[in-house]
Amino acid sequence: MKYGLLSGIFWALDTVLLGIALGLVLPNDTFSKVIWLIPVAGAFLHDLFSALWLLCLTVARRRVKQLTDALHTKHGLAVVMAALLGGPVGMTGYMLAIKYIGPGYTACISAFYPAFGALLARVLLKEMLSIGQYASFAVALLGVMCIGYLSASDSIVSDPVLGFVFALVCVVGWGSEAVLGSYAMRHALIDNQIALQIRNGISAMIYGAIVIPLLGISDLVVDGFSTNNFLFVALCAAIGTLSYLFYYKAIDSIGPSRGMALNISYAAWALILSVFILHHIPSVQEWICCGMILVGTIFSANSWKSVWHRARS
Repeated sequence: MKYGLLSGIFWALDTVLLGIALGLVLPNDTFSKVIWLIPVAGAFLHDLFSALWLLCLTVARRRVKQLTDALHTKHGLAVVMAALLGGPVGMTGYMLAIKYIGPGYTACISAFYPAFGALLARVLLKEMLSIGQYASFAVALLGVMCIGYLSASDSIVSDPVLGFVFALVCVVGWGSEAVLGSYAMRHALIDNQIALQIRNGISAMIYGAIVIPLLGISDLVVDGFSTNNFLFVALCAAIGTLSYLFYYKAIDSIGPSRGMALNISYAAWALILSVFILHHIPSVQEWICCGMILVGTIFSANSWKSVWHRARS
């Protein structure tokens, strides 16, 4: 369970700091029409820097041959597919959903990605949770949905059908990533580091070769970020890499359903961290949602009896 909680804590820190970094993108009249795509540019740079951090680790640990051998297995191809679905497809769907239905509704719908992933894990990997764990999972998801809506309640809907479709693309992409990653790490050559090296490397390449040129934001990536901002994003990527390593370790050790359940605790940790970093004062409703998320994730990752026994001991 500790790996899943650590993934949520580090992802929350990464999210808060990356939000600051994206807010420092240089204003320019050229970028005014694509200002809403800044997070996509940030996601590309984040995955690129993360892949480079991981490559340094892979070289230092003399695991390059293991990486290349893993890529020639069907389990390695599963990570490639996870990279495509979890990175460019999921993130682009998320941003397009925000464009058409606003951040509030997008946050609510995209919060269902762990539920989709749990369903997929049950069908493909035969992973089962108890009724109590599924109920706790639902409580955590409800908390994430509500906290997302409360933080962006001014959503402007321009095309509800198209926005809903793109939000579903995000749900499928992010939910499938965890299941494919879990399947891949069943191979002896692929652990959380190798899986993540493949995932972020492939994701960055697809962003750079297809998504960024297709969206017409190459200039935004090159000219919109200052030198100091590039370094800030690189720091965020290092923190995000730690989060991903813990996330994939949790998926490998306790399964994708419980790994995703613990990872979404980042929504609660981000709220807590924003108090200290951004001096944000949460509302009572946000604190209630925060409690729902933390309690729901802990109980969904463990049987109710085991949590009760630990609390008493």
